[in-house]
Amino acid sequence: MRAVLDIVIIVLDLYVWLLIASAILSWLIAFNVVNTRNQFVAAVAEFLFRITEPVLAPIRRVLPSMGGLDLSPIVLILIIMFIQRVIAYYIYPNVI
Repeated sequence: MRAVLDIVIIVLDLYVWLLIASAILSWLIAFNVVNTRNQFVAAVAEFLFRITEPVLAPIRRVLPSMGGLDLSPIVLILIIMFIQRVIAYYIYPNVI
């Protein structure tokens, strides 16, 4: 059972990195550093959007509008960190 919890924590860590990559890529696209007409950039952007948007969309609906600032990735990263701490401190020690 501990192996399953370890895998869950690793997957959550990986998802945090995907969120960070998605935010950085969105900044690069917004400031015209990379061009979405490039097929590789478009594929990576589409992949990151499809992976992160289903989780970020409900958070965006709840958060108030902050103008052009999107705080939903930060909120989601904090939620993921909370889940990891709950697993590490309360669930993991009680599993045989």
